[in-house]
Amino acid sequence: MSAVVATAPIDLIRQREVVAALRAFLPERVVLFQQEDVKPYECDGLSAYRQVPMVVVLPENEAQVQRILRTCFDLRVPVVARGAGTGLSGGALPLATGVLLSLAKFMRILEIDPQARTARMQPGVRNLAISEAATPHGLYYAPDPSSQIACSIGGNVAENAGGMHCLKYGLTVHNILKLRACTIEGELLEIGGGGLDAAGYDLLALMTGSEGMLAVITEVTVKLLPTAERAQCVLAAFDDVAKAGHAVANIIAAGIIPAGLEMMDKITTGAVEPFVNAGYPLDAAAILLCESDGNAEEVAEEIERMKAMMHANGATEVRVSQSEAERYKFWAGRKAAFPAAGRVSPDYYCMDGTIPKKALPRVLNAIADLSKAYGLRCMNVFHAGDGNLHPLILYDANQPGELQKTEEFGAKILKLSIEVGGTITGEHGVGVEKIDSMCVQFRAPELETFHGVKRAFDEHTLLNPGKAVPTLVRCAELGRMHVHGGQDKFPDLPRF
Repeated sequence: MSAVVATAPIDLIRQREVVAALRAFLPERVVLFQQEDVKPYECDGLSAYRQVPMVVVLPENEAQVQRILRTCFDLRVPVVARGAGTGLSGGALPLATGVLLSLAKFMRILEIDPQARTARMQPGVRNLAISEAATPHGLYYAPDPSSQIACSIGGNVAENAGGMHCLKYGLTVHNILKLRACTIEGELLEIGGGGLDAAGYDLLALMTGSEGMLAVITEVTVKLLPTAERAQCVLAAFDDVAKAGHAVANIIAAGIIPAGLEMMDKITTGAVEPFVNAGYPLDAAAILLCESDGNAEEVAEEIERMKAMMHANGATEVRVSQSEAERYKFWAGRKAAFPAAGRVSPDYYCMDGTIPKKALPRVLNAIADLSKAYGLRCMNVFHAGDGNLHPLILYDANQPGELQKTEEFGAKILKLSIEVGGTITGEHGVGVEKIDSMCVQFRAPELETFHGVKRAFDEHTLLNPGKAVPTLVRCAELGRMHVHGGQDKFPDLPRF
């Protein structure tokens, strides 16, 4: 995606003050402020929104993180924490007036305990690296986002990431046991524990998905699961997207909980097939990938039930993986869907909403109608089993007005998600991308409660300000803007 947000200027006097305060206790190599050094940090995976940070720091240990945060608190300098930079909602977008705190050097797995089936690690460890380290013990880490080869566990916690197999095994919040985190005042917190439950409020769940607004994570302890004896994947093709949606709802209604249940439409399979050669039927309007894992007898029985359900719901073709290599190929295409969008469009805008499974056919048909109305193609690829949609709206940022149309298209998908009883995000977070949609989903008393939680951890709103939870003033002004026909009557208000 091409950048469309003009960057704010850096206050050079303020920059020198902050750099001097940080370099008083940090090596020069970890405090960056020259333009060529800080520009690579101007955006995360949502590159339509960009801002060069005033200062970037790359601490090397927890004590440095604590002191950096305390120094910024004393100077009243805002701080944005950043992991691998793969986020898709602008959650790690920096500020021209603030410090970007990168956890890129926190890349060590500290302990794997095969008996307890846990792993303890720093936040910069890649998601996939956890399973790679646990494999010799016959274990793995279940949440597997498409970006798992690059995304970090700290970012997964911040956004409560899911993945292909979250339907059966849960999101990040269901697979972590303990966190160490630093508040903006430099106080070190230990949240959660080694047991199945801990006394007091569930602060572990509160911190998971908080998008870096409450504390900076410095250590994560996760659960590990035993590798399944057997896994097989059913690939089912449909001549109508709505039929595929009905199949998803009916599979879950029948009491089948697949290890993974994903959908891709015709545009998506056409984009990924030349890249992965998975053998997808390119004439199908949609395909479902439905996986079963467990012992051999359980898998065999569940696969037969899945095949029967696919046929009963109008599948034109049903295939079952006959080897691990074929199963991996089936999934490789799904995991490559986002980068493959670049094969068919100069730019794409990835949405993230969640809806009740019974609403899948209605929402998919509505997305098709919106695609025609806006004259923009849309790749539908998502975690169908739990209703987490990832429509990829294809556009060309070089064409005047196309990004604006794309954002309007995306906002209508999110509004529709709310109307059918869903929510505006499932795993990508709110960040700056969906902050206006929060005004649609939540009322003023609910937003004020969110702000109350924020103040309890960060009284001066210094951690990742302007993200995830809109101010009541913003929502009021947005409502007035809509009354005036959707035109921005308040151009001086910040974009995010």
